[in-house]
Amino acid sequence: MKILFATMSGMVVVAACNSGSTSNGEEKDTPTSGTIHISVDETYKPLLDSEIKVFQSLYPKTKIIADYKPEADCFKDLFSDSARMIIVTRELKEEEKEYFQKEKIRPQSLKLATDAIALIVNHSNPDSILTMDQVRKIMVGEGDKPWQIVFDNQNSSTVRFIRDSINKGKPLPATTMAAKTNPEVIDYVSKNKNAIGVIGVNWISDTNDSTAIDFTKQVTTVKLRADGFTDFVQPYQFYIGMKSYPLTRGMFYILKEPYQGLGAGFATFLGGQEGQLLIGKFKLYPARLNIVFREATLK
Repeated sequence: MKILFATMSGMVVVAACNSGSTSNGEEKDTPTSGTIHISVDETYKPLLDSEIKVFQSLYPKTKIIADYKPEADCFKDLFSDSARMIIVTRELKEEEKEYFQKEKIRPQSLKLATDAIALIVNHSNPDSILTMDQVRKIMVGEGDKPWQIVFDNQNSSTVRFIRDSINKGKPLPATTMAAKTNPEVIDYVSKNKNAIGVIGVNWISDTNDSTAIDFTKQVTTVKLRADGFTDFVQPYQFYIGMKSYPLTRGMFYILKEPYQGLGAGFATFLGGQEGQLLIGKFKLYPARLNIVFREATLK
């Protein structure tokens, strides 16, 4: 049997800002010490929990407190100065950049990975292989049966992705529901035959994590066929990287820090080799590594 596997190498170091102190000379956190609150799209919780754990083990004088919430709330935190750093699924829009320019603020951003949206169904649901035409019909309520679409939160990045990239502005069906969290989406789908859940792929991708393994046992991950392709594939890293899995998006950090602080240190880590290898472990496609797929034969 032939399989494809990836080897990863390379590292990107992210530049930081200017000074290690505030304008009045008060000492603040540094890239390797202190405490910082960050806001993170809740679809990335399993991955960021691991990233923070490793970073803090490397730099014991640091403490990163991650607030996991819907993406829209992450951006609110950035604009209200509640968080210097957010980790989300999109870059700043032009009007957002213009706002910061008027305020004479220059946020930094970097793409960390290509992420994927997974569709999950009940084990007893026979429709676990779908074309993108079928997905588009389901997401506007025109499927061949009464699907129950389930998201984690009405303000989540997954809702925005489906509305913008799949529905192209068309509304979701009135029966669409929000289950509050990704684990609750998985739980709901596992108990309802006609439900189709929309979650971030890292929730079901860490094969070393008992929680992710348990989630995978509860539901079936849908195989999709992208437009112009012939194969039906699941959101595995190879297919995400080769763009043959259709529901992909970026993962970005946005940093608004007036001095070289802990936010810059954590950003450097995420864009560096250790952070990128962890991203690969969670089956996202790292953006800052050189990845080579090789064919191997298993006997």
